[in-house]
Amino acid sequence: MIEAIVDIARPGGQMETFICRPERGAPAPAVLLLMDAPGIREELHDMARRLATAGYGVLVPNLYYRAGRDTKFDSSVLSHGSPEHGRMRAIRTKMTIPPVMDDIDALLAHIDAEPGLSDGPVGAHGYCMSGPYALAAAARFPKRIAAAASFYGTWLVSDAEESPHSNLGKAKGELYIACAEYDDLAPLDMVETLQGLLAASGAEGELELYPDVHHGYAFPGRWCYDRPAAERHWERLIALYRRRLG
Repeated sequence: MIEAIVDIARPGGQMETFICRPERGAPAPAVLLLMDAPGIREELHDMARRLATAGYGVLVPNLYYRAGRDTKFDSSVLSHGSPEHGRMRAIRTKMTIPPVMDDIDALLAHIDAEPGLSDGPVGAHGYCMSGPYALAAAARFPKRIAAAASFYGTWLVSDAEESPHSNLGKAKGELYIACAEYDDLAPLDMVETLQGLLAASGAEGELELYPDVHHGYAFPGRWCYDRPAAERHWERLIALYRRRLG
């Protein structure tokens, strides 16, 4: 495995980005792994490594970079009411979709300049807060994002600017939306609404409800980790990327 951490210069600071790719087979098709609200941690790096073993070059940007370098949290960030959780929420609640789309534009430019990464079609997938970012990226960059996936994405139907529900039809790539049966941040009525919007949009893709699991089921470090659902998520994701990126 070839790994590096690079700083991508942005108007709001340096976007620290973990990049890993296979030792062989360069240039590798590139995918963006977009973090959940607890932020960058080794768990995400390990998930990137798993994708790299399947042949992909994976970029994991710290989307909290505008708040400075001190935007990584210890495990107590998962405990509501803890100082780390409060510190994270102070950053998270200021996040909006449009500036993240500018960040993805910069990441796409970096992919084109990275010799070990293919300058062809790109994949993007996000967890939790970044589910909407991945889907919005497919709509904002339809000629480049060939596959996008959201795993227990939060508030996929909202009045936020560039909310993915209002732009599904602009995506030209294949979309995959995975929702958990138990998720206060994407309740079942919202999932049903989104299912109808996806069908009406003409976009290629599917929405799949994972039964009997909770928000966060794909992360081994969570209380709600569900191995069968987590492995299903890997199966769906890698199959999606195989179809669209090679």
